[in-house]
Amino acid sequence: MTKERITLGKRGEDLAVLYLKEQGIDVKIQNYRQKTGEIDIIAQDGDCLVFVEVKTRKNLAFGLPFEAVTRKKQAQLTRVAMDYISRNKISQQAIRFDVISVLMIHGRKPQIEHLTNCFEAVPW
Repeated sequence: MTKERITLGKRGEDLAVLYLKEQGIDVKIQNYRQKTGEIDIIAQDGDCLVFVEVKTRKNLAFGLPFEAVTRKKQAQLTRVAMDYISRNKISQQAIRFDVISVLMIHGRKPQIEHLTNCFEAVPW
């Protein structure tokens, strides 16, 4: 991954964190990493534990950012989320998977789209 893509992704994640906080969602962890993968943001929205994938693009050449969350990516996010739940001994709590799409076209204000409960936990 190029330095430019890493910088773009980090900026998108930072904007997503600010957005979530503005919505009253408590951001617990940014960039939760394990051997099985990474979740960009783990947050608490009321009684619901939320696992958030952030996709950032600078143009639409490859489609909308959220379209990059494929079934394979959903399965990987599910594995990491289940790892987090297990390690933290979380039970009897609602969970959901959200995607935040950040489009940062040069010279324009970033566009943020928040898709809540975007997919169900995917078996792997």
